[in-house]
Amino acid sequence: MLPGSRLLGLDLGSKTIGLALSDPALIVASPIDTFHRTKFGKDAAKLQWLIEDRSVGGIVLGLPINMDGSEGPRCQSTRQFAANLIQTGMDRPIAFWDERLSTAAVERVLIDEADMSRRRRANVIDKMAAAYILQGALDRLRGIANEA
Repeated sequence: MLPGSRLLGLDLGSKTIGLALSDPALIVASPIDTFHRTKFGKDAAKLQWLIEDRSVGGIVLGLPINMDGSEGPRCQSTRQFAANLIQTGMDRPIAFWDERLSTAAVERVLIDEADMSRRRRANVIDKMAAAYILQGALDRLRGIANEA
């Protein structure tokens, strides 16, 4: 990645895509948006615009691994989404991050700490999960850098 570029975190759902963005120093992930999925071409165009507009240097996709560590149909769908992005000319690196329990963790915070109603949680859960996924990847990258 180019110095100063950001990472984009994606939480892919069957109906929505949650989006989060890192700061240029790759320290903090912030939730930015959730959009409803349509046809892949339209979704990819939205993502490409965001990548260009926000100086994104790489993508972190949440990988929905099963609790036993196996990969099921949702993982296959996520990997295919990444492959399709690459086929559209995506020239940024794409990484996968284990998202097990990310939505549950975020929902627990929204209930316990933010005291959000179910309706309000539904409006923010996907972008908050994307931020949780991206923050995990950022923390790991920082840990690797500190080990070197």
